[in-house]
Amino acid sequence: MEYSTFWWLLAGLLVIAELLTGTFYLLMLALGAVLGALTAYAGQTLTTQIVVAAVLGAAAVFACHLLRKRSPSRQPASSNRDVNMDVGETVMVEQWNSDGTAQVRHRGAIWTVIGRPGGMPTPGPHRVAEVIGNRLLVDKV
Repeated sequence: MEYSTFWWLLAGLLVIAELLTGTFYLLMLALGAVLGALTAYAGQTLTTQIVVAAVLGAAAVFACHLLRKRSPSRQPASSNRDVNMDVGETVMVEQWNSDGTAQVRHRGAIWTVIGRPGGMPTPGPHRVAEVIGNRLLVDKV
C-alpha cells in the first residue's frame, strides 16, 4: 500500500473520530495527515512525511488552543440574555415570604422568585438576573 493511501485513511479516521467526539483538535490532526499525504505525493521519504504531518498537526492544535484561550468566556445559559428571554425582564414583587421567596406573575404564569443572596428583600420592581431551574433570581431595580 502506498504511503499516501495510509495518510488519507488516517485523515478519514481522524475526521470520523472528531464527528463522534466533537473534539475540534482532531480536525487539526487530520489536517496534518492530509499534508503528510501531499508530502507522500511529492515523493518525500517516510521520515519527512511523519515530521511534516506531526509539525503541521501540532502547530494547528497549538494555534487553535491559543485562539480559544484568547476568546472571551461565554456566559452560562441561565444568565445569558441571548439564550434565555426572561433574563433582563422586569417583574413586580408585591410581597416576600419569610423563606426569601415570592410569587410573581410573569409572561402569563406564576413564577417563584428569589433574591440575590445578601440582598434585603423589599417589595417593588426587580430585574431578572438568572433563571435557576423554575425560579427567577432577581435584583432590585
